[in-house]
Amino acid sequence: MTGGMNMMKTARYLAAAAALAVSLPVQAKGGNAEAGKAKAASCAACHGELGVSTIPAFPILAGQKSDYLYHALKDYKTGKRTNPIMIEQVKPLSDQDMRDLAAFFSKQKGLTLKY
Repeated sequence: MTGGMNMMKTARYLAAAAALAVSLPVQAKGGNAEAGKAKAASCAACHGELGVSTIPAFPILAGQKSDYLYHALKDYKTGKRTNPIMIEQVKPLSDQDMRDLAAFFSKQKGLTLKY
């Protein structure tokens, strides 16, 4: 019975560690928020100057995790995501540009939803 209790305790610790790892913010490695700010001008027309869109059709970028934003941009560039506007917007972006934009928008204050 002691072995079973130890296994349950270990399983709980592993579950807690996994939950903590998932909840930690992930940053797109190598992104520079200041450089991203300078590159974000073309994003403002649809997503707002600081990534808070006032148009429901365009997603709010502010406050999103940088890793998510980076991968979304990369997916538009590779064609994994298809949106004619975004595909054209990412064409001239380098990998570093995408990392910088992701870093910038992730550091902006997003909206707080009230339920």
